[in-house]
Amino acid sequence: MELDRALAPCTTNAIASLAESGYYTDTVCHRMTSGQLNVLQCGDPSGKGSGGPGFQFANEYPTDEADDAAASKPVIYPRGSVAMANAGAGTNGSQFFLNYEDSTLAPDYTYFGNVGDEGLKTLDKIAETGVEGGASDGAPAEEVKITKATVKNS
Repeated sequence: MELDRALAPCTTNAIASLAESGYYTDTVCHRMTSGQLNVLQCGDPSGKGSGGPGFQFANEYPTDEADDAAASKPVIYPRGSVAMANAGAGTNGSQFFLNYEDSTLAPDYTYFGNVGDEGLKTLDKIAETGVEGGASDGAPAEEVKITKATVKNS
């Protein structure tokens, strides 16, 4: 992933800090969806979707730029984009989602980076296997694990 510090400085600093501390090492990506939302969700060390790092932080782009009228209009999170998963405004922690196809959502999720070409090839292979039991939302059909996350400054 290439993080975008200009659009989401707090988010990228939090994710980078967690990665550098080994927080994401050997964690599974616990959720995959298809349809209007086409994502692989990762970042919960418990693997259940309810865990986090013990701190929360505010939403950033595009939430911080949406006025009241725009806040209710869906936006496209494009293929390859990476955004924070949350349980409402200001509840960002460690969980994030990678869009393997365009996803239509309210602008409630901080966009903070993109997956490069090599990462998209891997994401496409994961998406091809689908969701466990053929569902549209649930665990990936085959386990997806982050064995190690590192940070490279450019």
